[in-house]
Amino acid sequence: MYKVFMNDKPIIITDSSEELNNCEVYNFDEINFSEIKNKINSTNIKRICLLSKNIQIDWVSFQRNFTVIEAAGGKVLNASQEVLFIYRFDTWDLPKGHIEKGEHKREAAMREVKEECGIDKLIIEKELETTYHSFYYREQLRLKVTYWFLMKTDFTGDLNPQIEEGITKVVFKNKHSVDKALENTYANIKLLF
Repeated sequence: MYKVFMNDKPIIITDSSEELNNCEVYNFDEINFSEIKNKINSTNIKRICLLSKNIQIDWVSFQRNFTVIEAAGGKVLNASQEVLFIYRFDTWDLPKGHIEKGEHKREAAMREVKEECGIDKLIIEKELETTYHSFYYREQLRLKVTYWFLMKTDFTGDLNPQIEEGITKVVFKNKHSVDKALENTYANIKLLF
């Protein structure tokens, strides 16, 4: 199954009828991408499910409608089990960024967390769910594929937001503060909690 967020609404590509609850369902091979975009932008549709006969072939076909961008990031926990958040564009987010040419996704995730937050002493514990979301950039529809890693740190120094990337705050949040931040974040970030 693939779940792509478009305007924070999921488009689910699946070969399983179990995923079809609370969904507008279409056969993948009977609908075109323009129809999908128009339907997901409709205010009364909350999610679309595309039923696939061959998920791998259909996923490749679906991606051809976008310029695909790969990114990596981290859900970082400190010694108190607080989660590292960044604040950018009036929204709470997790640190992530573009994977550079020749860079492994694990390396990119650690580099981006360090750059965006001014933190070090990071250890990757495990890989988390990969998320997908679309957005327009310079009139081009893009699909951001983000590889996420659970990280730990015993860092206790000052956090420094990467202002030139539009990040205005970097903070570790406790359980109550995380719940509040999740009220003002992106749908794909909520998947990681």
